[in-house]
Amino acid sequence: MGIFSRTRDIIAANFNDMLDKADDPAKMIRMIILEMEETLVEVRASAARTIADQKEMHRHTVKLDRLQADWGEKAQLALSKDREDLARAALVEKKKAADMGEQLKQEIAVLDDALRAYEQDIAKLQQRLREARSRQTAIAARLESAENRVKLRTLMSTERTDEALARFDQLERRVDYAEGRADALSLSDGSGQLSLADEIASLEDSDRVDEELEEMKRALGKGDAANKGD
Repeated sequence: MGIFSRTRDIIAANFNDMLDKADDPAKMIRMIILEMEETLVEVRASAARTIADQKEMHRHTVKLDRLQADWGEKAQLALSKDREDLARAALVEKKKAADMGEQLKQEIAVLDDALRAYEQDIAKLQQRLREARSRQTAIAARLESAENRVKLRTLMSTERTDEALARFDQLERRVDYAEGRADALSLSDGSGQLSLADEIASLEDSDRVDEELEEMKRALGKGDAANKGD
């Protein structure tokens, strides 16, 4: 496929249809971008060669212009010496140089048209390349978002959630057991005697019992006094 044909195909390509039909849109757009980048490099290289050819042709036209002037001077010299035959031959050479110069100028004009076409194609390719890269960024973002949603849904599935809750239950049981051991150790220091805090609490309980006993005695005393009064 020629460089111009491939360039026209890329410029006219409908990326949306290509992506819709692709099994892997991300892979497809990477291939599109790679193809466009390679084509852009080739177009620029062809344009560079055309510019180089054009410059060389310009140099040849300058040389041919000088050659025409030189043959013209020789023709005049020959004619001044009454050598019409030499003057005619010099004019023939001058015409040959003029014809070659005219042909080169026509070829330069063709190259000018080609360069303008290259310039337009390069601008269009760059625009399409920017569009493709923008689509690539959008597709990559959508793909990342979709993958994150899949991970989240997998994490929040019933089986995974139940497993996580079961682990929490195990941790809670371990904490309960540790707290139970701490409570058991606080009941006694291991010698069979009550701890200081327990003894003080026992004294408080004893005081409450004594107070209640006194109240009961007073109640009974009032009852005896009432019986004696009768």
